[in-house]
Amino acid sequence: MTFEFDIIIDALPALLEGAKLTWYITLLGLLGGMTLGVLAGLGRTAGTRQVGIAASGIHIAINRTLQTVSFAYVELIRGTPIIVQAMFIYFAMPMLFEVLFEVRGVRLDAVTAAVITIAINAGAYIAEIVRGSVLSINKGLIEAGLATGITRFQLYANIVGPLALRRMIPPLGNQFIISLKDTSLFIVIGVGELTRQGQEIMASNFRALEIWSAVAVIYLIMTSILAFALKFFERKMRII
Repeated sequence: MTFEFDIIIDALPALLEGAKLTWYITLLGLLGGMTLGVLAGLGRTAGTRQVGIAASGIHIAINRTLQTVSFAYVELIRGTPIIVQAMFIYFAMPMLFEVLFEVRGVRLDAVTAAVITIAINAGAYIAEIVRGSVLSINKGLIEAGLATGITRFQLYANIVGPLALRRMIPPLGNQFIISLKDTSLFIVIGVGELTRQGQEIMASNFRALEIWSAVAVIYLIMTSILAFALKFFERKMRII
Protein backbone atom coordinates (compact mmCIF):
# COMPACT_ATOMS: atom_id res chain seq x y z
CA MET A 1 0.00 0.00 0.00
CA THR A 2 1.43 3.41 -0.99
CA PHE A 3 0.66 6.96 0.07
CA GLU A 4 -1.39 8.51 -2.75
CA PHE A 5 -1.47 12.30 -2.93
CA ASP A 6 -4.25 12.13 -5.51
CA ILE A 7 -6.59 10.98 -2.75
CA ILE A 8 -5.83 14.15 -0.80
CA ILE A 9 -6.25 16.37 -3.84
CA ASP A 10 -9.65 14.87 -4.57
CA ALA A 11 -10.73 15.26 -0.94
CA LEU A 12 -9.35 18.78 -0.50
CA PRO A 13 -12.47 20.76 -1.54
CA ALA A 14 -14.64 18.95 1.01
CA LEU A 15 -11.97 19.24 3.70
CA LEU A 16 -11.62 22.96 3.08
CA GLU A 17 -15.38 23.36 3.40
CA GLY A 18 -15.12 21.64 6.76
CA ALA A 19 -12.23 23.92 7.72
CA LYS A 20 -14.32 26.94 6.76
CA LEU A 21 -17.10 25.81 9.09
CA THR A 22 -14.51 25.15 11.81
CA TRP A 23 -13.34 28.77 11.55
CA TYR A 24 -16.93 30.00 11.62
CA ILE A 25 -17.75 28.10 14.81
CA THR A 26 -14.46 29.05 16.46
CA LEU A 27 -14.58 32.77 15.75
CA LEU A 28 -18.24 33.24 16.66
CA GLY A 29 -17.85 31.05 19.73
CA LEU A 30 -14.77 32.95 20.91
CA LEU A 31 -16.54 36.26 20.40
CA GLY A 32 -19.25 35.08 22.76
CA GLY A 33 -16.68 33.48 25.04
CA MET A 34 -14.73 36.72 25.37
CA THR A 35 -17.91 38.55 26.33
CA LEU A 36 -18.89 35.97 28.93
CA GLY A 37 -15.32 35.62 30.14
CA VAL A 38 -14.79 39.33 30.73
CA LEU A 39 -18.13 39.66 32.54
CA ALA A 40 -17.56 36.58 34.71
CA GLY A 41 -13.91 37.45 35.34
CA LEU A 42 -14.79 40.96 36.50
CA GLY A 43 -17.68 39.50 38.47
CA ARG A 44 -15.25 37.30 40.38
CA THR A 45 -13.13 40.33 41.27
CA ALA A 46 -16.10 42.48 42.29
CA GLY A 47 -15.65 44.00 45.72
CA THR A 48 -12.05 42.91 46.17
CA ARG A 49 -9.58 45.49 47.46
CA GLN A 50 -7.27 44.78 44.54
CA VAL A 51 -9.61 46.61 42.17
CA GLY A 52 -10.42 49.72 44.15
CA ILE A 53 -12.06 51.02 47.27
CA ALA A 54 -13.78 48.43 49.45
CA ALA A 55 -17.55 48.33 48.92
CA SER A 56 -20.09 49.32 51.53
CA GLY A 57 -23.85 49.11 52.06
CA ILE A 58 -25.91 47.56 49.29
CA HIS A 59 -22.82 47.30 47.10
CA ILE A 60 -21.56 44.50 49.36
CA ALA A 61 -24.63 42.38 48.55
CA ILE A 62 -24.32 43.16 44.83
CA ASN A 63 -20.64 42.24 44.79
CA ARG A 64 -21.24 38.98 46.65
CA THR A 65 -24.02 38.07 44.23
CA LEU A 66 -21.75 38.74 41.27
CA GLN A 67 -18.97 36.71 42.84
CA THR A 68 -21.28 33.78 43.61
CA VAL A 69 -22.90 33.67 40.15
CA SER A 70 -19.54 33.99 38.39
CA PHE A 71 -17.94 31.35 40.60
CA ALA A 72 -20.83 28.90 40.03
CA TYR A 73 -20.65 29.40 36.24
CA VAL A 74 -16.88 28.91 36.08
CA GLU A 75 -16.84 25.82 38.30
CA LEU A 76 -19.82 24.21 36.54
CA ILE A 77 -18.27 24.57 33.10
CA ARG A 78 -14.73 23.69 34.12
CA GLY A 79 -16.02 20.66 35.99
CA THR A 80 -17.82 19.09 33.01
CA PRO A 81 -16.43 17.88 29.65
CA ILE A 82 -17.16 20.03 26.63
CA ILE A 83 -18.61 17.04 24.78
CA VAL A 84 -21.21 16.64 27.57
CA GLN A 85 -22.00 20.35 27.35
CA ALA A 86 -22.51 20.08 23.58
CA MET A 87 -24.83 17.09 23.89
CA PHE A 88 -26.78 18.76 26.71
CA ILE A 89 -27.33 21.93 24.68
CA TYR A 90 -28.27 20.04 21.51
CA PHE A 91 -30.29 17.11 22.89
CA ALA A 92 -31.38 18.00 26.44
CA MET A 93 -32.08 21.73 26.14
CA PRO A 94 -35.38 21.24 24.25
CA MET A 95 -36.58 18.92 27.02
CA LEU A 96 -35.49 21.42 29.67
CA PHE A 97 -37.53 24.17 27.99
CA GLU A 98 -40.51 21.84 27.87
CA VAL A 99 -40.19 20.96 31.58
CA LEU A 100 -39.56 24.50 32.84
CA PHE A 101 -41.67 26.61 30.50
CA GLU A 102 -43.99 24.05 28.84
CA VAL A 103 -42.66 25.18 25.48
CA ARG A 104 -42.31 22.50 22.82
CA GLY A 105 -40.49 22.49 19.53
CA VAL A 106 -37.53 24.58 20.72
CA ARG A 107 -34.50 23.01 19.09
CA LEU A 108 -31.20 24.48 18.04
CA ASP A 109 -29.53 23.39 14.84
CA ALA A 110 -26.20 21.64 15.27
CA VAL A 111 -24.01 24.58 14.20
CA THR A 112 -25.77 27.01 16.56
CA ALA A 113 -25.42 24.52 19.40
CA ALA A 114 -21.71 24.21 18.61
CA VAL A 115 -21.18 27.98 18.65
CA ILE A 116 -23.02 28.30 21.98
CA THR A 117 -21.00 25.45 23.45
CA ILE A 118 -17.69 27.05 22.46
CA ALA A 119 -18.84 30.40 23.85
CA ILE A 120 -19.94 28.96 27.19
CA ASN A 121 -16.93 26.66 27.54
CA ALA A 122 -14.28 29.18 26.51
CA GLY A 123 -15.96 31.88 28.60
CA ALA A 124 -15.34 29.96 31.82
CA TYR A 125 -11.62 29.61 31.14
CA ILE A 126 -11.30 33.18 29.86
CA ALA A 127 -12.97 34.35 33.09
CA GLU A 128 -10.11 32.86 35.09
CA ILE A 129 -7.58 34.45 32.76
CA VAL A 130 -9.27 37.83 33.24
CA ARG A 131 -9.48 37.39 37.01
CA GLY A 132 -5.85 36.38 37.32
CA SER A 133 -4.68 39.25 35.12
CA VAL A 134 -6.72 41.85 37.00
CA LEU A 135 -5.61 40.62 40.42
CA SER A 136 -1.97 40.57 39.30
CA ILE A 137 -1.91 44.36 38.88
CA ASN A 138 0.28 46.00 41.51
CA LYS A 139 -1.92 47.47 44.23
CA GLY A 140 0.41 50.44 44.43
CA LEU A 141 -0.61 51.49 40.93
CA ILE A 142 -4.29 51.18 41.83
CA GLU A 143 -3.87 53.18 45.03
CA ALA A 144 -1.92 55.84 43.16
CA GLY A 145 -4.71 56.09 40.60
CA LEU A 146 -7.40 56.38 43.27
CA ALA A 147 -5.36 59.04 45.05
CA THR A 148 -5.75 61.28 42.00
CA GLY A 149 -9.52 61.22 42.48
CA ILE A 150 -10.48 59.21 39.38
CA THR A 151 -13.69 57.18 39.28
CA ARG A 152 -13.82 53.40 39.39
CA PHE A 153 -14.66 53.33 35.67
CA GLN A 154 -11.62 55.48 34.90
CA LEU A 155 -9.53 53.20 37.08
CA TYR A 156 -10.54 50.17 34.99
CA ALA A 157 -10.33 51.97 31.65
CA ASN A 158 -7.00 53.73 32.15
CA ILE A 159 -4.99 51.64 34.62
CA VAL A 160 -6.30 48.14 35.30
CA GLY A 161 -7.64 47.39 31.81
CA PRO A 162 -4.58 48.18 29.66
CA LEU A 163 -2.14 46.49 32.03
CA ALA A 164 -4.33 43.40 32.46
CA LEU A 165 -4.88 43.12 28.71
CA ARG A 166 -1.17 42.79 28.06
CA ARG A 167 -0.92 39.98 30.56
CA MET A 168 -3.99 38.23 29.17
CA ILE A 169 -2.85 37.84 25.58
CA PRO A 170 -0.47 34.83 25.95
CA PRO A 171 -2.95 32.66 27.94
CA LEU A 172 -5.81 33.84 25.73
CA GLY A 173 -3.87 32.61 22.70
CA ASN A 174 -3.59 29.20 24.30
CA GLN A 175 -7.32 29.13 24.98
CA PHE A 176 -8.16 30.20 21.43
CA ILE A 177 -6.13 27.31 20.03
CA ILE A 178 -7.76 24.84 22.43
CA SER A 179 -11.22 26.07 21.42
CA LEU A 180 -10.40 25.67 17.73
CA LYS A 181 -9.33 22.07 18.29
CA ASP A 182 -12.36 21.42 20.49
CA THR A 183 -14.61 21.96 17.47
CA SER A 184 -13.59 18.45 16.36
CA LEU A 185 -15.71 17.06 19.21
CA PHE A 186 -18.90 18.40 17.62
CA ILE A 187 -18.84 15.39 15.36
CA VAL A 188 -21.08 13.82 18.04
CA ILE A 189 -23.93 16.21 17.22
CA GLY A 190 -23.51 15.98 13.46
CA VAL A 191 -21.70 19.25 12.72
CA GLY A 192 -20.01 19.04 9.32
CA GLU A 193 -16.72 20.60 10.42
CA LEU A 194 -13.27 19.41 9.38
CA THR A 195 -13.17 16.19 11.41
CA ARG A 196 -16.66 15.16 10.30
CA GLN A 197 -15.75 15.79 6.66
CA GLY A 198 -12.62 13.69 7.07
CA GLN A 199 -14.62 10.86 8.62
CA GLU A 200 -17.19 10.86 5.83
CA ILE A 201 -14.55 10.88 3.10
CA MET A 202 -12.59 8.12 4.78
CA ALA A 203 -15.76 6.04 5.14
CA SER A 204 -16.31 6.24 1.39
CA ASN A 205 -12.78 5.48 0.16
CA PHE A 206 -11.20 3.72 3.19
CA ARG A 207 -7.97 5.72 2.72
CA ALA A 208 -7.44 6.55 6.39
CA LEU A 209 -3.72 7.35 6.06
CA GLU A 210 -4.11 10.04 3.43
CA ILE A 211 -7.33 11.56 4.77
CA TRP A 212 -6.34 11.83 8.43
CA SER A 213 -2.88 13.08 7.46
CA ALA A 214 -4.54 15.86 5.46
CA VAL A 215 -6.91 16.66 8.32
CA ALA A 216 -4.01 16.86 10.77
CA VAL A 217 -2.05 19.19 8.48
CA ILE A 218 -5.05 21.49 8.01
CA TYR A 219 -5.56 21.70 11.77
CA LEU A 220 -1.85 22.45 12.18
CA ILE A 221 -2.08 25.26 9.62
CA MET A 222 -5.13 26.77 11.34
CA THR A 223 -3.58 26.68 14.82
CA SER A 224 -0.36 28.12 13.41
CA ILE A 225 -2.31 31.04 11.92
CA LEU A 226 -3.81 31.75 15.34
CA ALA A 227 -0.41 31.46 17.02
CA PHE A 228 1.27 33.85 14.57
CA ALA A 229 -1.60 36.35 14.86
CA LEU A 230 -1.29 36.40 18.64
CA LYS A 231 2.49 36.74 18.42
CA PHE A 232 1.91 39.77 16.23
CA PHE A 233 -0.33 41.35 18.87
CA GLU A 234 2.20 40.55 21.57
CA ARG A 235 4.92 42.36 19.63
CA LYS A 236 2.60 45.30 18.93
CA MET A 237 1.89 45.66 22.65
CA ARG A 238 5.55 45.10 23.51
CA ILE A 239 4.89 42.20 25.82
CA ILE A 240 8.14 40.84 27.21
